[in-house]
Amino acid sequence: MAKHGLGTGLGSLIPENFDNSLLVSEDERIQKLDIKLVEPHAGQPRTHFDEEALAELATSIKNHGILQPLVVTPGAGGKYTIIAGERRWRAATKAGLKSVPAIVRTLKELEQLEIALVENVQRVDLSPLEQAVSIERLHSEFNTPYDKIAQRLGKAPSTVNNIVRLLQLPPKAQHALAGREISEGHARAVLALKDNPAAQDRLVDLIIAQAWSVRQAERYVTSHKSGEHNEQKVHARVATETPVTKALSKKLGTKVAVKRMAKGGRLEIAFKTDDELEKLIDILDK
Repeated sequence: MAKHGLGTGLGSLIPENFDNSLLVSEDERIQKLDIKLVEPHAGQPRTHFDEEALAELATSIKNHGILQPLVVTPGAGGKYTIIAGERRWRAATKAGLKSVPAIVRTLKELEQLEIALVENVQRVDLSPLEQAVSIERLHSEFNTPYDKIAQRLGKAPSTVNNIVRLLQLPPKAQHALAGREISEGHARAVLALKDNPAAQDRLVDLIIAQAWSVRQAERYVTSHKSGEHNEQKVHARVATETPVTKALSKKLGTKVAVKRMAKGGRLEIAFKTDDELEKLIDILDK
């Protein structure tokens, strides 16, 4: 199947270490700033920081440094105001760092970037993953809650949350979604198996190889979550055709499919016209 949209840039757009690249592109210069010149944003909506989590992050920073730079804007008196990364700054202070890596942006640049990101998400040709990256940048760089982003985009909060969740997909599923080998609905089914990476990869392979519908992918997930790991039995639950449905289809002269659910399921008999329905009723009534 032909790939669209992301092309060879997929690796840089959705790297495995996603958090480490959200705020940085290759053409942005990271500066080292004196930690004493950096201060929190007065309008930061987050007021509580878990001290235990900060201590853990401080230990990590001592060992590995700050992997994801702060985003700051020039303030008064030669100081810089944090736009994104206050938690990292607090942990770096605890760790005793003298400087922090940061990307310096002017307020005008930030405003232009915010507008560009909003416009980017609203583009009709943008893939779901590209939308997710843009939404996450709005959230991370501007400390904007997802519900506020949804409001700005004219989308339901649940829609925005579902789009952002796509960034949690394993690499194989990300590539398949980017290449349009699976749909966003398929991707959500894959996400439902997040505690079982092997099953996620297996589901992606099956969706592509057997051209499964979203409903079939969901039934695969249901089977796994119910504790059924026998591959043959799982396929039996996913299959819409069985020897029985084939026999019924031959007898009735129309397509018959079985649709399994978490408990039980339903038998679907297709018809195109009211006359066909009447004939089917007559046959079944005999």
